[in-house]
Amino acid sequence: MCKILLFFMFSAYKTASIKQTSTVKHLTHFIFYVLQKRRCMLIPPLFVPENQNVPFPKLIFKSDFAKENTMIYSMKGEGADEPPVGVFIIDKNNGAIYVTKPLDRETKDKYVLTVHAVAANGEVEEETTEIIIFVIDGNDNKPIFTQNPFLGSVAEASPRDFEFMVANATDADDPDSDHADIRYSIISQTPPQPDPNMFIINPITGGIRVNSDELDRETYPEYILLIQAADMMGDGLVTTGTAVITVTDINDHAPQFEKTLYTASVPENKVGSVVVKIPVTDGDDPQTPAWTANFRIFSGNSGGFFSISTGPNKQEGIITTVKPLDFEQTNKYTLLVITENDVPFAKPLPTSTATVIVNVQDVNEAPVFDPAETIISKPEDLEVGTELTVYTATDPDTARAQTVTYRVSNEDRSGWVSIDRDTGLIRVKSSMDRESPLVKDGKFKVLILAVDDVPATGTGTLVIELEDVNDNAPVIEEREITVCSKNSVPVSLSVTDEDGSGFAAPFTVELHEEILFPLVPAVF
Repeated sequence: MCKILLFFMFSAYKTASIKQTSTVKHLTHFIFYVLQKRRCMLIPPLFVPENQNVPFPKLIFKSDFAKENTMIYSMKGEGADEPPVGVFIIDKNNGAIYVTKPLDRETKDKYVLTVHAVAANGEVEEETTEIIIFVIDGNDNKPIFTQNPFLGSVAEASPRDFEFMVANATDADDPDSDHADIRYSIISQTPPQPDPNMFIINPITGGIRVNSDELDRETYPEYILLIQAADMMGDGLVTTGTAVITVTDINDHAPQFEKTLYTASVPENKVGSVVVKIPVTDGDDPQTPAWTANFRIFSGNSGGFFSISTGPNKQEGIITTVKPLDFEQTNKYTLLVITENDVPFAKPLPTSTATVIVNVQDVNEAPVFDPAETIISKPEDLEVGTELTVYTATDPDTARAQTVTYRVSNEDRSGWVSIDRDTGLIRVKSSMDRESPLVKDGKFKVLILAVDDVPATGTGTLVIELEDVNDNAPVIEEREITVCSKNSVPVSLSVTDEDGSGFAAPFTVELHEEILFPLVPAVF
C-alpha cells in the first residue's frame, strides 16, 4: 500500500507547479495522515533549486510524523554517506532533512537516498523508505556555439530562401525547460553592401538562408555575420559568434575579346606558323573552369587551313596554319572566332566574337616543271644537234613578272644534251651511247634546272629511253687458241656483243686466214 501511495504522490508532485507551495504542503500533510494510519513512513519527492544563495544548512523537508512517534532517523546514499558526502543531512530526532550547500543541476540532477527510522526502544517499527531529491534547474548556463567561427559557402546568384549552412549552439541547462530553449538572430553583416540583410537565420534551427538576389562573388566574395544565440526563447542569457560565408563562383561572366578586329599577315607555304594571338578577359574566379577560355573558328576556315588553341595562360587563343597557304590562289582570309568557357554558362550570356583578317604574304616560289619527270624515246645514234624535246617550267608567282631560264644541272656527267636558255629546247650535244655505264635499263636521266629572277630554282627530270642500234661488233673473247695436229679435239669460242638482243646472237664465226687444218664454220 505504501508503494501505491508513493506512485500517487510522485505523480502529484510532477504535475503540480513548484510555486504552489500551499497545495504541496496540504498534500504532504494529507499523505502523512494516511500513512500514519497505515503505520508506514513515506517521504514524497523533494524539489530543491540549484544555486541557492541562502544560509546553510537549509531545511528542505519536515514531517509531522515524528511528533507522535519517538523515532531515531538515519539517511544513506549518494549525497549523504556516499560521495559527495554530506550534501544532505537528517535530524536523527525529528527526521527533518537539510541541504548543506548550493546544488548544481548540471553536475547532478537527482539524488536517491534511503531514510531509516528505528523506534527509540531499539525495535524496528518502520520499513526503510526511499527519498528522491530533484534539483530544480536555474538559468545559470548561457548558450555555447558548437564552433566559432562557422564556415560556409554559397554560390553567387543562389535563389532567395536557399539554406546553405547551419549555426547551432548548446545549453547545459535543463533541455526540457525554457532555460535551454535557444533562439538565433543576426546582429550585423560585414560588408553591409549591397544589402545589409543579404542573409537571414532561422530563429529556431539556426539555418542561414539567402535573403537577396544580389550575391556577386566578383564584387563581394566574402561576408562575416555576427550571430547571437539567447536562451529563454531569446530573452535570457546571450552568446555571440561569427559565421564566415564565402561566395563561390558560377559561370556568370562570358569571356570577352579585348578587341573585336585583328589583322595579321603570314607567309604562304608555311605550316605551323603562328598567325595571331587573341587575348580575352573573364570576370569569374581565376584558374577555374568558369574562367578558362576555349576558342573555335566559327566561319572562314572552310579549307581547314587554320586551327586555334588555348594558350598556356588559359586566356588567349592562338591561331596557327595547319596547311600551306597559296598566295596565288587566296591572298586573304576572314575568320570569325568565338570564345567560351570549359563549363556552360550558368545563365544565358552573349557570346563574344572577334574577326581575324589574315593576309597571305607572297613568297618567291621556284618555277615548277609539269610534269616533274618527262619521258621520251630516241635512237642512241642521233646526230649532234638533233632536237629531242621542249621541256619548260612555269613560275607560280603570278603577281610577279619574272623570266625563267634553263640549264642542265652540273651533276650531269655525260654532256650528251644541251638546253636552250630561253626556250627550253633540248638538243643532242654529243653522241649518246646506250651501252654506257650512265644508262640504266636502257634509260638515261638528266636533271634540268629552271631559274627565275630572284633566283629560285626548280628542277625537272628528263628521261631518255635510248633505242638500241647495231653499233657494236661481236668480240671473240679467246684471242689465241692452240690446236694439236694429231688427235685434235674441238675448241669452243666465246663471243659477246654489247648491243641488245636484236643486234647480238646468233653469231657466225669463220676464218679469215689460211691454216694447215680445216675449220668447221659454226653459228652461236
